[in-house]
Amino acid sequence: MQLIRYRAGGGAAQAGVLDADRVRPLPGVAAMADLLARPLSWIRGACETLLAGTGPDGLSLREITVLAPVDGATEVWAAGVTYERSMHARVQESQDSADIYDRVYTAPRPELFFKSAAWRVAGPGDRVSARADSQVDVPEPELAAVLNADGEVVGYTICNDMSSRSIEGENPLYLPQAKIYLGGCAAGPGIRPAWELEDPYGLTIGMTIRRDGEAAWTGQASTAGLRRTVSELATFLFREDEFPAGVVLSTGTSLVPDLPFTLRAGDEIRISISEIGELVNHVVRGKAALRA
Repeated sequence: MQLIRYRAGGGAAQAGVLDADRVRPLPGVAAMADLLARPLSWIRGACETLLAGTGPDGLSLREITVLAPVDGATEVWAAGVTYERSMHARVQESQDSADIYDRVYTAPRPELFFKSAAWRVAGPGDRVSARADSQVDVPEPELAAVLNADGEVVGYTICNDMSSRSIEGENPLYLPQAKIYLGGCAAGPGIRPAWELEDPYGLTIGMTIRRDGEAAWTGQASTAGLRRTVSELATFLFREDEFPAGVVLSTGTSLVPDLPFTLRAGDEIRISISEIGELVNHVVRGKAALRA
């Protein structure tokens, strides 16, 4: 079962429950942000009541368009340097400040940064962008925890944390420009409820980048290598902030293509996480191409 955001025909986007290839809207919930404003017990009860009901069968996947599972005032945040591979990649790309990544990896306080407002998040099948003013750009496949307004883990989804390695490598203070831009974040396809996912630290993450019909890069890793728990990251995120419409917290990556690999316009990024699903996006270069 998954919580999804979808559109049927020319109708408005809505939140629903996908089960056995059928989707049904959640009664009384206008948007995913409305759902994430509620307690976990209410969310679980609403989903289980809907699935146990005898109402209409709902719509098939062929009748809907699946959208990014965030809307309204929900934000996307991300954690950095949470896997050993990510730490080594940051050290490799940095010109004058490689030691800070070693210190972040082992520090008591995690690196947390704002990634995207909901309206900028690409969904399944949508386009993502490599910055036009960057030389080296990569996707970063990540397990993302979806938290409600109380900081409870509602479920998990896939996040593609698009990044400019050349901009961040030039100076760590350029991180916002390397990470936060139009076309720089994708998420989906849906949210696997936390009560159905027994072990988020035993999932297989895979990524394939296809170019001209062939695999240009492929890799696989496990969330077992995550240095910090979701609970730890969420605690720091909520320590001095609040998220009335919930928040998506991406937990970092362990799959980073070696330099000098970089994305090109026309590439297809295919990210899978076991027990959650697959997120596919296509690459353009720059804001102008994204808007075309």
